[in-house]
Amino acid sequence: MKVLVTGAAGFIGYHVCEKLLRRGDSVTGIDNFSPYYDVGLKEARVARLRGDFELLRGDIADESFMHRVFDRGHDAVVNLAAQAGVRYSLQNPMAYVGSNVAGFVNVLEGVRRRPAHLVFASTSSVYGLNTSLPFSEGQNTDHPVSLYAATKKANEAMAHSYAHLFGIPATGLRFFTVYGPWGRPDMALFKFTKGILAGEPIPVFNEGRMIRDFTYVDDIAEGVVRVIDRPPQPDSRWTGAQPAAATSSAPWRLYNIGNNQRVELLSYIRALEDALGKKAKLQLLPMQQGDVAATEADTSSLERDTGFRPQTPVEEGIRRFVAWYREYYRA
Repeated sequence: MKVLVTGAAGFIGYHVCEKLLRRGDSVTGIDNFSPYYDVGLKEARVARLRGDFELLRGDIADESFMHRVFDRGHDAVVNLAAQAGVRYSLQNPMAYVGSNVAGFVNVLEGVRRRPAHLVFASTSSVYGLNTSLPFSEGQNTDHPVSLYAATKKANEAMAHSYAHLFGIPATGLRFFTVYGPWGRPDMALFKFTKGILAGEPIPVFNEGRMIRDFTYVDDIAEGVVRVIDRPPQPDSRWTGAQPAAATSSAPWRLYNIGNNQRVELLSYIRALEDALGKKAKLQLLPMQQGDVAATEADTSSLERDTGFRPQTPVEEGIRRFVAWYREYYRA
């Protein structure tokens, strides 16, 4: 297949590109190398990609650039470019509007002009104030608690409108707390590892009572690739009288990709301590604005339709991350 991946130098984007290239696909990656975190880490990721890969440096919010990219034509488009981070959205909201909203419209316009299966990243954050675990795609997502989550909810709605109006097959993937090698320095596991090795206190929000469905990045990438191969069809059973939330009369679907396990943050930290061979000094803090107390994914729809269910144990995933971190940073 000929696949366009936006955000190719990002954490998840790099792993998706690597998996596509290993199976022999032709991949065009685009990235703007935003300085939101260490650009050197992004450069190191894409430098490792081997095979039929071309990197284009540009921003999905740049309309003329995106026109030129889509004029090449692709079998599938995987949109992973976004301004990430819940807490940063409290400080710099316009960064999210530019990339996650305006940029996403450019992607939609691209697949409207040159039709292709659009697979796009959403997030578990869209479940917001919902506390009914595990989260399933059919549950209400009308109460996000951060601008980041709201922009991703907007992506789902905008993709549906294009699927309905123009028949564009579109699949949204709600990722649950992704971690693993080549991760982002602003993410918890990265910060915890750096702090523990330095003997510094690590910030633990909600006094460690957070519960997350931690999902290993290879499982996320595998789920993305499985979905690429299955463009959605209109659901013949769908009715406006009883509208199912994750399917449609249009070629549009939503899936959770998570590990389907609840892991308490303190247990996650203990697994990291074991992998590092060193105890953490905990700085217990209250809940942060924009956070939710607990997440867990119901992945039965993903498993039914693709035959795949993430299942990497947290202990194994953390061991792999620590091994990468020690090698990359010579720590």
